[in-house]
Amino acid sequence: MPKPRIDVVVLTMNDRPSEETAAQETLLAQTGVDVRVCVVGNGCRPEVVPPGALTISLPENVGIPAGRNAGAEALRQAGNPADWLFFLDNDATFPRPDVLVRLVAKAEQHPEAAWVQPRLTGPDDVTTPRRWVPRLRASTPERPGKVTSMTEGVVLIRRDAFDKVGGWEGSLFLYHEGSDLAWRLYAAGWSGWYAADIRMHHPLTTPARHALYHRLAARNRIWIAHRNLPAPLIPLYLGTWTVITLARAVRGGGLRQTLRGMREGWTTRHTQPRRPMNRRTVYRLTAAGRPPVI
Repeated sequence: MPKPRIDVVVLTMNDRPSEETAAQETLLAQTGVDVRVCVVGNGCRPEVVPPGALTISLPENVGIPAGRNAGAEALRQAGNPADWLFFLDNDATFPRPDVLVRLVAKAEQHPEAAWVQPRLTGPDDVTTPRRWVPRLRASTPERPGKVTSMTEGVVLIRRDAFDKVGGWEGSLFLYHEGSDLAWRLYAAGWSGWYAADIRMHHPLTTPARHALYHRLAARNRIWIAHRNLPAPLIPLYLGTWTVITLARAVRGGGLRQTLRGMREGWTTRHTQPRRPMNRRTVYRLTAAGRPPVI
């Protein structure tokens, strides 16, 4: 039988060459699949590029979701796009050479799933921060199952589903683009699957290392609620996350930027197109373990 074909998008700003080299080496070591790679320079010309890869040099930093869209589009325009897209953080690595073929096999076992999410751990192959577990019951990261959100930097997505819903939302720039895409995929009739027995590695970094984290995370929560949720659920969702976000900011810092992001999100929410999910999608999200109020 022919090998599964996977188009892989890697985004770079040339800021971690050793990590990028390791990521690409473990990508090229994948067996049982045919891989085509596009390295997207987000405001730069990519410097670490595997042999034969496509490259894109965006003139400015357009943000992570828009940069990934550019890579996916370049692979489509190159002709004969693969059935599968894999989005790879440039500092994530494959601990085994069969990760991609196992993810495809898992997706074929769950044809209703638009995306399949491996378990992301630190380099020790064990530690999984709660923020990397794509469901509410994050204390058991080893438990697989249906999920309603995704860890964006290591995820396998069906190309037809990705294209049908319009890909990543570029205006978000950074943070919560996975939640937005997952909701839109559910609204289109798909679901997601967490393959907890398939691991990938990533440095144990914190999102707060980015200067824009507190502002954009708070702003984007409001934007994705306005974009996707039925009107009665918006105050419930935003009320829940306002309490959680402010508590985290008071405890961990960034309160001023968080409040700035909330104000920005609320005053600019109407710049985001509104396509609220229907009741059936709300029910399906709830049945999958995460009602769209948290």
